[in-house]
Amino acid sequence: MNSDSSHLLENTKVVVFGGTGSLGQKLVQRILAGECGIPKKLVIISRDEAKQYQMKIDLEHQNQASTQDIIYKKGLSPVEFVIGDIRDYTSVQNVLNGADYVFSTAALKQVPTCEYFPFEAVKTNCIGMQNIISAVKQGSYPVKMVLGISTDKACKPVNVMGMTKALQERMLVQANLDNSKGTRFGAVRYGNVVASRGSVVPLFAEQISRGGPVTVTTETMTRFLLTLDQAVDTIFASVRSGTPGDIYVPIIPSARIIDVARAIIDDNDIQIKVTGIRPGEKEHEIMISEEESYRTIKRDGYYVILPMLPELQPPSIETALKGGVEYSSSVVTMEKGDILKMLRDNKLLPAKTEAAMKVLK
Repeated sequence: MNSDSSHLLENTKVVVFGGTGSLGQKLVQRILAGECGIPKKLVIISRDEAKQYQMKIDLEHQNQASTQDIIYKKGLSPVEFVIGDIRDYTSVQNVLNGADYVFSTAALKQVPTCEYFPFEAVKTNCIGMQNIISAVKQGSYPVKMVLGISTDKACKPVNVMGMTKALQERMLVQANLDNSKGTRFGAVRYGNVVASRGSVVPLFAEQISRGGPVTVTTETMTRFLLTLDQAVDTIFASVRSGTPGDIYVPIIPSARIIDVARAIIDDNDIQIKVTGIRPGEKEHEIMISEEESYRTIKRDGYYVILPMLPELQPPSIETALKGGVEYSSSVVTMEKGDILKMLRDNKLLPAKTEAAMKVLK
């Protein structure tokens, strides 16, 4: 990080939609660490009061503050928790007043849930993002950047979750047109975040603690794997170096899900049960499609998908991928031993799994 980028968030107002989720909490933690400068105000908006209450308690404990408004080290002004909904324009408009940087980690992201409630996914993932875009463009304060968090499922989408995220990406790209305020709109796209709520690692941990079986959808299903810190690294890379309409993609390993299960089970006598693909699931995930490869470059150790709209493209593009070659999880780069090492090195193997493994041995 250069000296200029290390102070991008210094003395700014930062708003994090969905800040009480797994990624949102890690993002907040890293922002408070001052990696890009210390903001004067950090607003966490979500509609889950229970998670907000617990997050506030945790942050107060970590920083040894006893007041209701949390005071952090290095002179950071109070963090503000706001109950609100990205689907509600008034909520969005109110919280963006005076904002400099906006991160949207709010999403409906469970694939089967989105299949059964598709319009609910549209309301959060699409209408919610449009609320942010409209509020930024119509507000009286110039926002420096809006960043949406996308997913590999947005690439060649076959499920509702991916379709809504693909639309969200295109909305963020288009928002850079007719943009008199100079706000930079962009996105990051990545795969499964290891050990986040709803991911396979906590699921496998729970199943192992009960003595099994551990359930996998197919023996050949693959996924990209990255840690929460790698996810936030990608966000910060986009903040530092992104241009309007960029989609940042981390270069990360991929693995068979059954190998993830085997790594967590280790040599314990736990059965693996194949259950079949759930509604809307893919066998393999794609991070960059063949079409996108023609406008994908490499920047600061990341793939960057340049916008499709010609008005936002540079005069020439030196692609980082061979034209017509997709970036797919089907090219497996991690086996059982590599996966277990990744989990242990990053302290991502759940405590209950470690405990269960010791008992079972």
